[in-house]
Amino acid sequence: MKILDGKKVSNQIKEEITVEVAKMKQQGEKVPHLAAVLVGNDGASLTYVGSKVRSCKKIGFESTLIHLPEETTEEELLKQVDQLNNDPNIDGYIVQLPLPEHIDEEKVLMAVDPDKDVDGFHPTNFGKMALDMETFVSATPFGIMELLKRYQVETEGKHTVVIGRSHIVGRPISILMSQKGSPGNSTVTLAHSRTKNLKELTLQADIVISALGVPKFLKADMVKEGVTIIDVGITRVPDNTYEKGYYITGDVDFENVSKKASYITPVPGGVGPMTIAMLLKNTLLARERHNTK
Repeated sequence: MKILDGKKVSNQIKEEITVEVAKMKQQGEKVPHLAAVLVGNDGASLTYVGSKVRSCKKIGFESTLIHLPEETTEEELLKQVDQLNNDPNIDGYIVQLPLPEHIDEEKVLMAVDPDKDVDGFHPTNFGKMALDMETFVSATPFGIMELLKRYQVETEGKHTVVIGRSHIVGRPISILMSQKGSPGNSTVTLAHSRTKNLKELTLQADIVISALGVPKFLKADMVKEGVTIIDVGITRVPDNTYEKGYYITGDVDFENVSKKASYITPVPGGVGPMTIAMLLKNTLLARERHNTK
């Protein structure tokens, strides 16, 4: 069994980007600039955005955090998005989700300039990804593909079962895994909470990608020997025996499933770090594209 170490690979990617940024500086070019818009004080969102800002500083990017109060109106947020769209200094930006309930997320995401949408959430970018055109791929699926590539996990002709059909992970990764290329060329089954014969499907799978958000959902009796497991789930489970009062776990019963797997991602330290690394990679790509226009 081999651990697919997202922390290690994400650090390699960050080092590669650092070298690229240093070259830009030497040549007197503008370095990539990533902005993040955060509305309100959601704890998890504050942690994620803080991590993104620190990563930018570490690799030499410029970064801007726009932290708006919880009561910010939809109109005010859309005005902020418009400003970012028209600011030539900003190469890419993200609007951190979830947004407060009084704001229409879809309306806000639709207003983001697809050329600056480094999260890859805009329908234009999703459509281009589905058609195998050059675009920004959503950071988590992009990270999964990069992890499989760097560990040279064989995907061609394999049966991949994706559990979860979200627009952010499940649906895009099912498309990417079926496309021509390496990784890719896989036969994909997209399963979800309404799938009736799920265990039957996962037992056939050579690769299982779980993005369900249900702690330890995937058990050892649901997978075959030699399977590759990508665990996208991350859940805080309350437990007073831990110092913080909780522990973090994924969708997979790691202790038992890992005994049957040939490759497996840990939680934490698997897909999570890759997501931030690929967001930075997308920002570098945005900077390069803007430079060629």
